[in-house]
Amino acid sequence: MLTLERAKELNKDMVTQENLILHSKNVSYAMGAMAEHFGEDPEYWQAIGYLHDYDYEKYPEEHLQHTGQPLLDAGVSEEDVRAILSHGYGICTDVKPETPMEKSLFAVDELTGIIQACARMRPNGITDLTVKSFMKKFKDKRFAAKCDRELIKKGCEMLEMEIRDVAQICIEGMRGHAEELGLAGTEAE
Repeated sequence: MLTLERAKELNKDMVTQENLILHSKNVSYAMGAMAEHFGEDPEYWQAIGYLHDYDYEKYPEEHLQHTGQPLLDAGVSEEDVRAILSHGYGICTDVKPETPMEKSLFAVDELTGIIQACARMRPNGITDLTVKSFMKKFKDKRFAAKCDRELIKKGCEMLEMEIRDVAQICIEGMRGHAEELGLAGTEAE
């Protein structure tokens, strides 16, 4: 089973841009919270979340085409590689999310981008971000426009959960790491 320490070690040479490292952390913490929701191992899900964009920095136009074999060669299990590949379902892979972990990764990848953008606009950052505020921004397609809301909706449908409920879980997961994520707000500076 992939550990968070091993995921960080593997990502170290592949993901070097600050914004991509931050995204890895956001998705990792959101995945940990989703694991708790489903009664699963948070660190394991965090590891998958942390490693999910393994090849993106070096191969943005061929995302996930340079992930499977290198991770298998590094000793990552087929199950874990499959989970990572599934977040590109219908975009750049044909690996359909089947498990709660895979469906969660598919949903939270884009979702965390909107949460981060919402939190950065608030004086207290994510510390007092509510789902109501998030949903208001989620409905505004001009806000964090690069975050694909249709993918988020599709992921939540796979999970058979409301967007607001998945967002609440992710906000809570990220809130516990507000300082590290730079989301503690301007009041904290």
